[in-house]
Amino acid sequence: MARRRLIYEGKAKILYEGPEPGTIVQYFKDDATAFNAEKKAVIEGKGVLNNRLSEHFMTGLNAIGVPTHFIKRLNMREQLVKAVEVIPLEVVVRNIAAGSISKRLGIKEGTPLPRPIVEFYYKDDSLGDPMVSEDQIVAFQWATPQDLDEMVAMALRVNDFLSGMMLAVGIKLVDFKIEIGRLFEGDFQRLIVADEISPDSCRLWDIETGQKLDKDVFRQDIGDLADAYTEVATRLGVMPKKSPPTGGPTLVK
Repeated sequence: MARRRLIYEGKAKILYEGPEPGTIVQYFKDDATAFNAEKKAVIEGKGVLNNRLSEHFMTGLNAIGVPTHFIKRLNMREQLVKAVEVIPLEVVVRNIAAGSISKRLGIKEGTPLPRPIVEFYYKDDSLGDPMVSEDQIVAFQWATPQDLDEMVAMALRVNDFLSGMMLAVGIKLVDFKIEIGRLFEGDFQRLIVADEISPDSCRLWDIETGQKLDKDVFRQDIGDLADAYTEVATRLGVMPKKSPPTGGPTLVK
């Protein structure tokens, strides 16, 4: 088999040239990073879980009319996606105060917000992905005012979809981030959800216990990250439930 051409390697994924024009193979790594890659580890099986979970979320979004770059899963670690021009912004939707908004505004973590809040962050690790305003985004031509309206509407639709999906399995969607890309089709372009949606890009808390089931487990050293992600995948039906132990031979006294 011919060696695939590497396009880009990031902290959690590798992108290869796809088999057809306009396609990319997205490979999910086991690497875990936090604090702009100051903290690193390899978590066995993390890439497999994120591949399956992102497939689950993207397929669901496509089904309700929210377009994404996802085409199909190829194997346990790879999926085929559409090639897009990614807008250099992270779009964050917050439902409950946690992380940077708690620090910036002095809001106690866990406080429900009055409504979902959409924020934009400029994608640049060397700058720490700074928060930016809509005026800055338009001024620097990262996106047009029309793009921004569409991105906010898309992010809120994703929020409604994910919130409902998580609520059904006893999980709070605290916040999440998505990336949005421009898909060119002849002389036309449209915006679609790109990158991934997984516990790497969401904050997920158990409704009953408040247990964290996302990358904060790794950031804060409060448990096993693979176990947390497996719990999310199991509740969503993405991974099979653990079978109860079968009776083995017993010791006869």
